[in-house]
Amino acid sequence: MGGSHDDRGGSTVPVDVNYFAVVVAIINLILGFLWYGPLFGRQWMTYMNITTPSRPDRAAMAKTTGGSFVGALVFASVLSLVVDWAQAASAAAGIRVGFWAWLGFVATVTINSVLYERRPTGLWALNNAYYLLTYLIAGALLAVWT
Repeated sequence: MGGSHDDRGGSTVPVDVNYFAVVVAIINLILGFLWYGPLFGRQWMTYMNITTPSRPDRAAMAKTTGGSFVGALVFASVLSLVVDWAQAASAAAGIRVGFWAWLGFVATVTINSVLYERRPTGLWALNNAYYLLTYLIAGALLAVWT
């Protein structure tokens, strides 16, 4: 299994970067910032019983954003594989893939937060509207770009 070698004599592992997935992950973060900030931040805080927002320190914010980006990158990379597997080559086909992926893998799993954790149904709806939107946008973009 010959890999390539770097200038220092060490071996390197070739990594294929799906730049489209990186762009979709960035879009996902921007949409999340808008969704849970200016658009629906107050509603989300009400559902979460947060009365006064606290300002996280920069280190905590960097950790949270970094973790969110890694999650968004995995999401976009896997959805890209599903879009490719489904041979979705148009925005409409990508939207269909995004919808079915959301319905099968997100909506059905996250409903347990309402059923078992007694979270408000409105919180589930707010979160899942965001997830649905991200899956539809990502599906459309990945189908057109790849």
